[in-house]
Amino acid sequence: MSIQPEGEALRKATKWISCERQSDPDTDLARLIEQACLRFDLSPGDAEFLMRFFTTQEKPEPS
Repeated sequence: MSIQPEGEALRKATKWISCERQSDPDTDLARLIEQACLRFDLSPGDAEFLMRFFTTQEKPEPS
């Protein structure tokens, strides 16, 4: 296993989740984040960031 610079794993996880959601939009976001945390060795704080990042993207902007 390689050591990645801080933030690199989070960027890779974000890209991986985005790709997974494009290929299957119905996949549960919480499950994808859990898998990304295991795959990219992310902290609980990183998981919270990912959840906020992806849920705020889905909300429509106020008019």
